[in-house]
Amino acid sequence: MKIFVAQQNYIIGDLKGNTTKIIEAIHMAKTQGADLAVFSEMSICGYSPQDHLLVKSFITEIEKCVHEIKAHTYDIAVIAGAPRPNTGTTGKALFNSAYFLYNNEVQAIIDKTCLPNYDIFDEDRYFEPATEWKVITFEGKKIALTICEDIWNLGNHPLYRHCPMEKLMEQQPDLMINISASPFNYRRTDERKETVSRNVLKYHLPMVYCNAIGAQTELIFDGASLVFDKHGKLNHKLAQFDEDYQLVTLTPDGTFEHPTPVNFTENNSVIQNPDHYHADVNLSQMKEAILLGIRDYFKKTGLTKAIIGNSGGIDSAVTIALACEALGSENVFSILMPSQFSSDHSIKDGKQLSENLKSPFYIIPIEPVYHRFLNVLDPVFSKLPFGVAEENIQARTRSTILMAIANKLGYTLLNTSNKSELSAGYGTLYGDMAGGLSVLGDCYKTQVYGLAGLINSEKEIIPQNILHKAPSAELRPDQYDQQSLPPYPVLDAILYQLIECFKSEDEIASLGYEPVIVRKVVNLLNRAEFKRHQFCPILRVSPKAFGSGRRIPVVNRF
Repeated sequence: MKIFVAQQNYIIGDLKGNTTKIIEAIHMAKTQGADLAVFSEMSICGYSPQDHLLVKSFITEIEKCVHEIKAHTYDIAVIAGAPRPNTGTTGKALFNSAYFLYNNEVQAIIDKTCLPNYDIFDEDRYFEPATEWKVITFEGKKIALTICEDIWNLGNHPLYRHCPMEKLMEQQPDLMINISASPFNYRRTDERKETVSRNVLKYHLPMVYCNAIGAQTELIFDGASLVFDKHGKLNHKLAQFDEDYQLVTLTPDGTFEHPTPVNFTENNSVIQNPDHYHADVNLSQMKEAILLGIRDYFKKTGLTKAIIGNSGGIDSAVTIALACEALGSENVFSILMPSQFSSDHSIKDGKQLSENLKSPFYIIPIEPVYHRFLNVLDPVFSKLPFGVAEENIQARTRSTILMAIANKLGYTLLNTSNKSELSAGYGTLYGDMAGGLSVLGDCYKTQVYGLAGLINSEKEIIPQNILHKAPSAELRPDQYDQQSLPPYPVLDAILYQLIECFKSEDEIASLGYEPVIVRKVVNLLNRAEFKRHQFCPILRVSPKAFGSGRRIPVVNRF
């Protein structure tokens, strides 16, 4: 059997465009002599359409798309993912389904059993789990078709009551196919490979695993689809962070003809010790994920140009460099906005960065505007000492300038805040926290430095002075981050234990961190929740990002 794996980048809600892409790939598969073409989970509508699923006309249009696709399956079978109505009398209104189309007909529909309801997933909100399990017979082979999470219900403490593969094994299948929309994080590549491998070794069956590719606002799908033979050997791995297609030929003995040599030497051992914080974990993958996130956010929303505040610091430098690589230097406009507190080297470094990137920039001093604000506020402020309010006026002045230019020129403001700052509340609401998309909001400060080193690996793009000077917001004389925060290596390690590992204050202190510092970090994290609730979407690259995957009430006392 010749199986064509189609790893495609879809746009949520672009039913016509997605359907056209699928049909084009079907014809591509036909020209290569494929018997079966496989597409990813919810390929017709994109993953995940969220509350679009509650709109009846959305589901109706998807059914029309299924009808259109099946008209191209006279001489080839197709597996494509889509939601479908639950015609039963109980349960949720929809199933998350895989359609098996052949001879211009719907030959079978397989529904997803294991509906994830953790982190960024919310499938139980919309879907009813499968209640029956059946193999699909095609070309003399019995196919066990599953959807994403269905193959993750392994181990001593399974999350779900039913394991679809256990049910399907009763029918003695010859091949496993899984269509998936598994989002990227810096652990996921290894975890995904391990999960597919465990299924293959447990059931002694080959598996074709087709994963989604592309960024959908904050979620980034990295593709990296896999093909394993029944002996547990990885025969094919499709591209990571890019569309890709692969024709594989399954032999009668459960192996694949002409396998592509595959290695995973680029992956590190973080999965072996997930409780340990790594400042430099999978930096290359993180960078590629962020680039895809920026590129798709602009492409899929019809945007073309970005504007970024250039402070001469590490966060804005990395953001600008990544944006230039993703969008083209000519499409990234940076604004330097020095105040009376800005150091000469910050202005010089910021200019040098833009010149190195051949990216347009402009300098707009904010001191006149800042003093005008103080004059207006003098009746209220006159008898009070300089403090946070005056610092925030500077940040909000810069934000106003950036948004004014963005509005006037049709640019989109990219935010430069990192995860350490967002965690500690070390940012100004409606100031440096403004933006349409957060590029580094899921990267700790130490990881930002790692990304900077990666950006500079071939030639100097980010000036060395930016890499080596002490971080500072430069909102008052002689201000440095470490006057308000613990050293970043310590801060980041504690935050990692709190956010990614869900450790308590006492548990973290028992790891050797100063209890006083742990308490301070916990307080900073909790007090800043209201700021994060008002923040822009964050490109997700870690196992636990701020946003849809982390739900903490603003008002709480825990």
